[in-house]
Amino acid sequence: MQVASLVLPVFAIIVTGWLAGASGYLSRSLADALVHFAYNVAMPALLIVTIAQEPARNLLEWRFLLAFGGGSLICFALVFLAIRAGGRHDLASSTIQGMAAAMTNTGFVALPILHAIYGQPAVLPAAVATVFVAAVMFPITVILLERDAHGTAHAAALAKQILLNPMVLSTLTGLVWAITGLPIPATVATYLNMIAAALTPCALFAIGLGLSVESLRSSLSTSFALAAVKLVVMPLIVYGLCVLTGLNPLYTVAAVICAAVPTAKTVYVLAHEHKVEEKLVAATVSVTTMLSVATLLVALYLLSGLATGTL
Repeated sequence: MQVASLVLPVFAIIVTGWLAGASGYLSRSLADALVHFAYNVAMPALLIVTIAQEPARNLLEWRFLLAFGGGSLICFALVFLAIRAGGRHDLASSTIQGMAAAMTNTGFVALPILHAIYGQPAVLPAAVATVFVAAVMFPITVILLERDAHGTAHAAALAKQILLNPMVLSTLTGLVWAITGLPIPATVATYLNMIAAALTPCALFAIGLGLSVESLRSSLSTSFALAAVKLVVMPLIVYGLCVLTGLNPLYTVAAVICAAVPTAKTVYVLAHEHKVEEKLVAATVSVTTMLSVATLLVALYLLSGLATGTL
């Protein structure tokens, strides 16, 4: 029930946004403004405060990074290359679909689940997974999307576009701050956290507001395929890497649960901002959110004997 109580409200916000748009209560065009705010203001604040407050030494647990990070990148590569091999999708579309199957909602789903079940010791690996998504998966996505949009003819202009992107700039800012080891002033941390708190409702509501039954139906088969990779294939790959690297039991549980949570809503923010595969990503976030209630319960049951403090 702990899993359901955390995941179902996420899906409920998406449904609320859809009802607001379908009933005409709010204009679907408002989804653009919500996503722009999430992309340019709320998400950078979250990235800075998340990365900067994590001691640099905690980001160097190489076995965990290899298992979770490696699994994330392998799943992205598998989907990305499969779509590119089909020859029907461009670089941007292949990138977004790959990330829909590999970029995971660690901060808002995995972390509270692990904290509720295993306590404070499980928070650190979930935080490291969140930082990996922010510091590695986001920049890779942005670089590939910007390359598709601007090509390679003007390398200097492309580099500038990438470095000034809100996702990359905020990630670099957080990493530099973490390396210094200086604490963020309490007032600044509170300020950033208040802005960051708006990301979840804005992004999820925008997903629902821009979602129509017709677009959901048209994307359903592909969404289920991406969901199968995200919720089944990725956790299995991550678990295999945990075993191969000899990762300790608690961190193994954390890595697998971080891999088994729904697609990150921020993939939709990126898709919407770059106008690529928005309907497909919205449907995939919705499908993985619904199905994860069952798949997470199965994963937690199968992993229950690995670490102390289990259900």
